[in-house]
Amino acid sequence: MNQRSAQYLNHSQGAWAVEYARQVVEDAVREDRTPERADAVDPVFEVNRGAFVTLEKAGDLRGCIGRPSASQPAIEAIHAAAIGAATDDPRFPPVVESELAPLTVEVSVLTPPEPIESPDPSAIEVGRDGLIVGRDGDRGLLLPQVAVDQGWDARTFLAQTCRKAGLPTDCWRDTPTEVERFSAQVFQEREPRGEIEAVRISAGD
Repeated sequence: MNQRSAQYLNHSQGAWAVEYARQVVEDAVREDRTPERADAVDPVFEVNRGAFVTLEKAGDLRGCIGRPSASQPAIEAIHAAAIGAATDDPRFPPVVESELAPLTVEVSVLTPPEPIESPDPSAIEVGRDGLIVGRDGDRGLLLPQVAVDQGWDARTFLAQTCRKAGLPTDCWRDTPTEVERFSAQVFQEREPRGEIEAVRISAGD
Protein backbone atom coordinates (compact mmCIF):
# COMPACT_ATOMS: atom_id res chain seq x y z
CA MET A 1 0.00 0.00 0.00
CA ASN A 2 1.46 3.38 -0.95
CA GLN A 3 1.49 6.39 1.37
CA ARG A 4 -1.40 8.09 -0.43
CA SER A 5 -3.78 5.14 -0.26
CA ALA A 6 -2.80 4.53 3.37
CA GLN A 7 -4.46 7.82 4.27
CA TYR A 8 -7.89 6.69 3.13
CA LEU A 9 -10.36 4.80 5.27
CA ASN A 10 -11.76 1.42 4.35
CA HIS A 11 -15.28 0.53 5.43
CA SER A 12 -14.31 -0.97 8.78
CA GLN A 13 -12.20 2.08 9.62
CA GLY A 14 -15.04 4.40 8.62
CA ALA A 15 -17.50 2.41 10.73
CA TRP A 16 -15.13 2.66 13.70
CA ALA A 17 -14.97 6.45 13.21
CA VAL A 18 -18.77 6.72 13.38
CA GLU A 19 -18.97 4.47 16.44
CA TYR A 20 -16.26 6.50 18.13
CA ALA A 21 -17.96 9.80 17.28
CA ARG A 22 -21.23 8.49 18.73
CA GLN A 23 -19.49 7.50 21.94
CA VAL A 24 -17.89 10.94 22.24
CA VAL A 25 -21.26 12.62 21.63
CA GLU A 26 -22.93 10.49 24.29
CA ASP A 27 -20.14 11.11 26.78
CA ALA A 28 -20.27 14.85 26.11
CA VAL A 29 -24.02 15.01 26.66
CA ARG A 30 -24.08 12.98 29.87
CA GLU A 31 -22.99 15.17 32.74
CA ASP A 32 -21.28 12.36 34.62
CA ARG A 33 -18.80 11.58 31.87
CA THR A 34 -15.83 13.37 30.35
CA PRO A 35 -15.15 12.56 26.68
CA GLU A 36 -11.71 11.08 26.22
CA ARG A 37 -9.65 10.51 23.13
CA ALA A 38 -9.19 6.86 22.20
CA ASP A 39 -5.84 5.61 23.47
CA ALA A 40 -5.06 3.08 20.74
CA VAL A 41 -6.26 3.71 17.20
CA ASP A 42 -5.55 2.53 13.69
CA PRO A 43 -2.55 4.45 12.26
CA VAL A 44 -4.82 5.93 9.57
CA PHE A 45 -6.35 8.12 12.28
CA GLU A 46 -2.95 9.46 13.28
CA VAL A 47 -2.54 11.14 9.88
CA ASN A 48 -3.32 14.87 9.99
CA ARG A 49 -6.78 15.28 8.45
CA GLY A 50 -9.77 17.57 8.82
CA ALA A 51 -13.07 16.07 9.92
CA PHE A 52 -16.73 16.97 10.44
CA VAL A 53 -19.36 15.28 12.58
CA THR A 54 -23.02 15.72 11.63
CA LEU A 55 -25.95 14.82 13.84
CA GLU A 56 -29.48 14.35 12.55
CA LYS A 57 -32.75 13.77 14.38
CA ALA A 58 -35.72 12.37 12.43
CA GLY A 59 -33.99 13.41 9.22
CA ASP A 60 -33.41 17.01 10.33
CA LEU A 61 -30.02 18.54 11.08
CA ARG A 62 -29.36 18.65 14.82
CA GLY A 63 -25.73 19.75 14.82
CA CYS A 64 -22.68 19.90 12.58
CA ILE A 65 -19.23 21.07 13.57
CA GLY A 66 -15.89 20.42 11.93
CA ARG A 67 -12.18 20.94 12.07
CA PRO A 68 -11.45 21.53 8.38
CA SER A 69 -7.72 22.12 8.42
CA ALA A 70 -5.29 19.21 8.34
CA SER A 71 -3.46 20.54 11.39
CA GLN A 72 -4.10 17.67 13.81
CA PRO A 73 -4.46 13.89 13.66
CA ALA A 74 -7.82 12.75 12.32
CA ILE A 75 -8.70 11.14 15.65
CA GLU A 76 -8.35 14.51 17.40
CA ALA A 77 -10.37 16.27 14.70
CA ILE A 78 -13.18 13.70 15.03
CA HIS A 79 -13.10 13.97 18.80
CA ALA A 80 -13.34 17.77 18.79
CA ALA A 81 -15.98 17.83 16.04
CA ALA A 82 -18.18 15.32 17.86
CA ILE A 83 -18.14 17.35 21.06
CA GLY A 84 -18.83 20.53 19.09
CA ALA A 85 -21.73 19.04 17.13
CA ALA A 86 -23.40 17.93 20.36
CA THR A 87 -22.75 20.97 22.52
CA ASP A 88 -21.47 23.95 20.57
CA ASP A 89 -23.30 24.42 17.25
CA PRO A 90 -24.56 28.02 17.54
CA ARG A 91 -27.64 27.19 15.44
CA PHE A 92 -29.01 24.75 18.01
CA PRO A 93 -29.25 24.30 21.76
CA PRO A 94 -26.96 21.62 23.17
CA VAL A 95 -28.16 18.05 22.71
CA VAL A 96 -29.80 16.63 25.84
CA GLU A 97 -29.70 13.04 27.00
CA SER A 98 -33.28 12.27 25.93
CA GLU A 99 -32.28 13.05 22.33
CA LEU A 100 -29.42 10.58 22.12
CA ALA A 101 -31.51 7.55 21.17
CA PRO A 102 -33.08 9.06 18.00
CA LEU A 103 -29.86 10.70 16.75
CA THR A 104 -27.97 9.44 13.72
CA VAL A 105 -24.27 10.17 13.40
CA GLU A 106 -22.27 10.96 10.28
CA VAL A 107 -18.50 11.46 10.01
CA SER A 108 -16.76 13.17 7.09
CA VAL A 109 -12.98 12.81 6.89
CA LEU A 110 -11.38 15.37 4.59
CA THR A 111 -8.40 15.50 2.28
CA PRO A 112 -6.10 18.52 2.64
CA PRO A 113 -7.52 21.54 0.75
CA GLU A 114 -5.88 22.53 -2.52
CA PRO A 115 -6.16 26.00 -4.08
CA ILE A 116 -8.06 26.56 -7.31
CA GLU A 117 -5.80 29.04 -9.04
CA SER A 118 -8.40 30.33 -11.50
CA PRO A 119 -11.79 29.69 -9.89
CA ASP A 120 -14.39 28.66 -12.41
CA PRO A 121 -17.42 26.38 -12.18
CA SER A 122 -15.86 24.07 -14.76
CA ALA A 123 -13.03 23.34 -12.29
CA ILE A 124 -15.48 21.97 -9.71
CA GLU A 125 -17.02 18.51 -9.77
CA VAL A 126 -20.25 18.37 -7.80
CA GLY A 127 -20.29 15.30 -5.59
CA ARG A 128 -16.51 15.08 -5.42
CA ASP A 129 -15.41 18.54 -4.33
CA GLY A 130 -16.07 20.47 -1.17
CA LEU A 131 -15.29 24.18 -1.24
CA ILE A 132 -13.62 26.74 0.99
CA VAL A 133 -13.87 30.44 0.18
CA GLY A 134 -11.88 33.05 2.06
CA ARG A 135 -11.11 36.75 1.87
CA ASP A 136 -10.00 39.39 4.38
CA GLY A 137 -10.39 37.04 7.32
CA ASP A 138 -13.85 35.80 6.33
CA ARG A 139 -14.06 32.11 5.56
CA GLY A 140 -16.79 29.68 4.57
CA LEU A 141 -16.76 25.92 3.97
CA LEU A 142 -19.34 23.56 2.51
CA LEU A 143 -18.89 19.79 2.39
CA PRO A 144 -19.15 17.88 -0.91
CA GLN A 145 -22.45 16.28 0.06
CA VAL A 146 -24.15 19.67 0.57
CA ALA A 147 -24.22 20.45 -3.15
CA VAL A 148 -25.62 17.00 -3.91
CA ASP A 149 -28.26 17.16 -1.18
CA GLN A 150 -29.38 20.62 -2.32
CA GLY A 151 -29.32 19.82 -6.03
CA TRP A 152 -26.87 22.65 -6.79
CA ASP A 153 -24.76 22.97 -9.89
CA ALA A 154 -21.13 24.07 -9.59
CA ARG A 155 -21.89 27.78 -10.04
CA THR A 156 -24.55 27.74 -7.33
CA PHE A 157 -22.21 25.79 -5.07
CA LEU A 158 -19.57 28.49 -5.47
CA ALA A 159 -22.12 31.22 -4.76
CA GLN A 160 -23.45 29.47 -1.67
CA THR A 161 -19.96 28.93 -0.28
CA CYS A 162 -19.32 32.66 -0.70
CA ARG A 163 -22.55 33.33 1.17
CA LYS A 164 -21.48 30.93 3.93
CA ALA A 165 -18.37 33.10 4.34
CA GLY A 166 -20.53 36.21 4.66
CA LEU A 167 -19.28 37.52 1.31
CA PRO A 168 -21.07 38.53 -1.91
CA THR A 169 -22.20 35.49 -3.86
CA ASP A 170 -20.03 36.41 -6.85
CA CYS A 171 -16.88 37.15 -4.84
CA TRP A 172 -15.24 34.00 -6.21
CA ARG A 173 -14.62 35.99 -9.40
CA ASP A 174 -12.40 38.51 -7.59
CA THR A 175 -8.64 38.09 -7.38
CA PRO A 176 -8.36 38.71 -3.59
CA THR A 177 -10.71 35.82 -2.92
CA GLU A 178 -9.10 32.46 -2.24
CA VAL A 179 -11.01 29.36 -3.33
CA GLU A 180 -9.92 25.88 -2.29
CA ARG A 181 -11.40 22.46 -2.91
CA PHE A 182 -11.17 19.21 -1.03
CA SER A 183 -12.86 15.84 -1.06
CA ALA A 184 -14.25 13.72 1.72
CA GLN A 185 -15.00 10.21 2.81
CA VAL A 186 -18.42 10.12 4.42
CA PHE A 187 -19.76 7.35 6.67
CA GLN A 188 -23.09 7.39 8.49
CA GLU A 189 -25.56 5.34 10.46
CA ARG A 190 -28.55 4.27 8.38
CA GLU A 191 -30.65 4.57 11.52
CA PRO A 192 -29.85 5.39 15.15
CA ARG A 193 -27.19 2.93 16.33
CA GLY A 194 -27.84 0.99 13.13
CA GLU A 195 -25.73 -0.31 10.28
CA ILE A 196 -23.02 2.07 9.09
CA GLU A 197 -22.63 2.72 5.41
CA ALA A 198 -20.18 4.58 3.21
CA VAL A 199 -22.35 7.37 1.85
CA ARG A 200 -19.67 8.81 -0.34
CA ILE A 201 -16.02 7.94 -0.83
CA SER A 202 -14.77 10.58 -3.21
CA ALA A 203 -11.30 10.89 -1.75
CA GLY A 204 -9.60 7.60 -2.39
CA ASP A 205 -10.14 6.76 -6.04
